[in-house]
Amino acid sequence: MERAIVNKAENPDEKPNSTETGFPVQPENEKMSGGEILICALLDEGVDTIFGFPGGVLLHIYDVIYHKPELRHILIKHEQGGTHAADGYARATGKAGVVLVTSGPGATNTVTGIATAFMDSIPLIILTGQVPFAMMGNDAFQEADIIGVTRPITKHSYLVRDVNELGRVVQEAFHIATTGKPGPVLIDLPKDMVAQKGYYNRLKKMKIRGYNPVKNGHFHQIVKAADAINKAKKPVFYVGGGVNFGNASAELTELVEKSNIPVTTTLMGLGAVRSDHPLNLGMLGMHGTWAANMAVSECDLLIAVGSRFDDRVTGRLNGFSVKSKKIHIDIDPASISKNVTVDIPIVGDVKNVLPKLTELVERPDISAWLQKLDSWKEAHPLKYAHRDDTIMPQYVIEKISEITNGDAIVVTDVGQHQMWTAQFYKFNRPRSLLSSGGLGTMGYGFPAAVGAAVGRPDRKVFCIAGDGGFQMTSMELATAVKYKIPVKLAIINNSFLGMVRQWQQLFFDKRYSHTYLKDSNPDFVKLAESYGATAFRIQRPREVVPTLQKAMEIKNGPVVMDFIVAKEANVFPMVPAGAALYEMIEDEN
Repeated sequence: MERAIVNKAENPDEKPNSTETGFPVQPENEKMSGGEILICALLDEGVDTIFGFPGGVLLHIYDVIYHKPELRHILIKHEQGGTHAADGYARATGKAGVVLVTSGPGATNTVTGIATAFMDSIPLIILTGQVPFAMMGNDAFQEADIIGVTRPITKHSYLVRDVNELGRVVQEAFHIATTGKPGPVLIDLPKDMVAQKGYYNRLKKMKIRGYNPVKNGHFHQIVKAADAINKAKKPVFYVGGGVNFGNASAELTELVEKSNIPVTTTLMGLGAVRSDHPLNLGMLGMHGTWAANMAVSECDLLIAVGSRFDDRVTGRLNGFSVKSKKIHIDIDPASISKNVTVDIPIVGDVKNVLPKLTELVERPDISAWLQKLDSWKEAHPLKYAHRDDTIMPQYVIEKISEITNGDAIVVTDVGQHQMWTAQFYKFNRPRSLLSSGGLGTMGYGFPAAVGAAVGRPDRKVFCIAGDGGFQMTSMELATAVKYKIPVKLAIINNSFLGMVRQWQQLFFDKRYSHTYLKDSNPDFVKLAESYGATAFRIQRPREVVPTLQKAMEIKNGPVVMDFIVAKEANVFPMVPAGAALYEMIEDEN
C-alpha cells in the first residue's frame, strides 16, 4: 500500500468534525498531548510491551511512558535488535510487536528488522520519531526520510501531520498490520505532533477504503479442490508459515488425518503438524528430506497451504513438481501463481478455508503411494556421522529436542545450524520455530529470542545461533541480563561462516575465502560473563547433556552455552543451485 499523509487541520486548536474525519467526536474529551494520545491508543490496542530506545524527538513520549507502568518498556541496546525482538514477540504471541525508535540513525537502524518481518509476513508496528514537521526536507539534525527508505518493505506507512488524527492512525495501523497478509506498518511521528495538544478519537467501525482482505474462499473453488483431492492417487500437502501464523494448525491436522494425505512443510511451516506425526515427511526444499522432495516431485496433486513457492523450496522451476495438478490456498491474491502457475486457486484465510475443505474431502485410495513414501523414508533417513572425540552439531540439536520434549520455542539465527534445527529438532506445537526465512538475516536469532521470551514467559525459549551471526547482535545480552530474561543460547561454534564455507568446500575446491572466524572470534564465555550472564564452554560430547540440564535449571536470566563443534560438518541432503528437487546430494561422496 502507498503511504498515507494525514492532513493537518487549518486550525490545530479546533476539534475535528466527525463528518470530515470519519471518526466519532466525543465532546467530553479533554485535550491531550500527542505523546499521551499515542500511549493511550497503544493501550487500547491491547499492547502490553514495547521495545525501544529513546532520543531527543521522543522525549514527550518517554515522559508519558514514565507515568504508565502498565505499559512495559524493554530498553534494547540497538534498534535492529529491538525490531527483531518485536518480531520475535509477534511470532511467539500472535499479536503485533511494537518498536519505538528515534529519528535519523535510530530509524534507519530498524531497516533490516523491518525487511525481515516483511519477507516473513510478521505484524509489526514501527514508531519512528521525526524532526519537527516544518524542518522536514531541510537536512535537519538526525533527519531521515524513513518512509521513503522503507516504502518497499512495509505494508503501509503513515506520516502524522495532525495530532487529532493520531489515535485513528494507530488504530488503522494495527488493523492493517494484523489482517489479510500480515506485515509491518510504520508510523512517522514528527516531534511537534507528539508535543502538541489534541483530541484522542477512535473509529467506531474499522473501514479503510480500498483495503478489504478476503477471508472466506470461494465455495466453488473449494468444491473443485475437494473433488481433485478425492480423485488423486498420489497427493501431498505442501504447508507454509501461513498455517502457523494463521493459527490454523488444528484445522490442518484435522484435514490431513481425515484425508490420510502425507504432508511436507517449509521452514516456516514446521510445527504446523507434529514432527512425529506418521504422515509428516519433514521439511522440503534445498535442505529438505529425501522423502519430502521426492514426494513433491512425483505427486499427481500438490496442495499448497499458506505457502508462496519460494526458490529455496522449488529449486529449478521447470523441474518443480511437473507431474502434478496444483491447488493453492493463500490469503494473499498476489502470491497465487506468482512463481508457479496453479490450477485451483483459493484466496482466503486458511483458518476459514480448511474446515470447509475438510467437510467435503473423503479418504482417497492412496495405499500404494503411502507405501512408496514409507520406503523412501526408510531408505533415506536424516543421518550424520557420530564421533566420540568431537561434538557433532546435529547431536547438540537432537539433545536440545530431547531435553525440551519438543515443546520449547526455538529461535534460530541463519546458516547451517538453522537447517540442522529444522532437520533434527522435533517440533510438537505451532509457533515453535522462529527463524528468518525470506530475508535470511544473520543476527536475527538472539534478540528475537529475547522478544519471544518476553511475550511467552510460560514457555522455554532456546536460541540456536552460529558464532558468526550471534556477534552481529550480541549486545542484546545486556538486555536479557537487565530484565532477567531466561533465554537459553546454544552457540554452534565451528569457527566458520558455516553455510558459506560448505559451498566453498563443495563448489570452490575448499578455497575458504574470508569465512574462517577462529582468529577473530571472542571468548564467548568471557563475553557473556562480562554482561552478567551465566556461561559454559562445552568441548566434548559427554558434556553436552549435563550442560543442557544445568541450563534448564537456571531461571533468573540468560544462559550462554558455547558448543565447540566439528569445524567442517555439512548440511545434507542438499539441492545445489540450479538443480531440481529430485537432484539431491546426500553426502560428500
